Amino acid sequence: MIAAGDLGLLDGFERALINGRLHMVYQPKISLSTGALKRVEALVRWDDPEIGAVSPSRFVPLAEKYGLIDELTQWGLRTTLRQWLAWQDEGIDTCLAFNISALSLDQLDFPDLVERMCRALGVPTEALVLELTEGATQPLVKLMDTLTRFRIKGIGLAIDDFGVGYSTLMQLRQLPFTELKIDRFFINDSTSSNESALIVKCIIELAHGLGLTVTAEGVETEAQLRLLCDLNCDVAQGYLISQPLAPTALKPWLAEWAKRWPDYAGRAPVAAA
Repeated sequence: MIAAGDLGLLDGFERALINGRLHMVYQPKISLSTGALKRVEALVRWDDPEIGAVSPSRFVPLAEKYGLIDELTQWGLRTTLRQWLAWQDEGIDTCLAFNISALSLDQLDFPDLVERMCRALGVPTEALVLELTEGATQPLVKLMDTLTRFRIKGIGLAIDDFGVGYSTLMQLRQLPFTELKIDRFFINDSTSSNESALIVKCIIELAHGLGLTVTAEGVETEAQLRLLCDLNCDVAQGYLISQPLAPTALKPWLAEWAKRWPDYAGRAPVAAA
């Protein structure tokens, strides 16, 4: 049964999915040691002709609730992999980060599906990192085999929004993640709150001790970027670096970023991270 309040939005979303009205944007992530583009995070967008832009925070839960998340995930992943190939043709060598729902992991063949998509398009699985929200780690513990199969196939796994969910140190040690993303809440306060700065420092040291790459989300100021460099954070993303971009805007952004990075780090970015 579809709730009355969901009916209109759900109908619009289904039509958008069928008629190609969804699109992907990509937010750059840079290496804090070199300034180079590390990877791009793929983000789905829906601009409805009647009601305007609809936030993913509205339509993604709707897709999960009414059984459309698999179709959305497969469309988004296929679109992103094809875009990676287009960038390769332009001489842009980068990796991909793609958000997935914990519900997708209920499918036993999901790792095989992702691998088949990569192989069919000629994208190496090592170029892909799947991001999962920290709040999903409780059920994810029960899906260790599925997550391990992703790692066996060379696909990276990132725990998103770390610090505001339910992860325990034991889960971090047990689950086969390759990357930890510090929630923007702590980054926002890191230069104005000693407590937040200390938390960020501790998270970075903890993650490095577990062999994980650390990404800081929501970097918006030079002071935050410099602090993260001082704390040996690995990767940063946020509006200081770039807002999410249309695919054709990535190459011009790279040229512009090469001019800006020396102001932050005193040196030019290297060609690759």
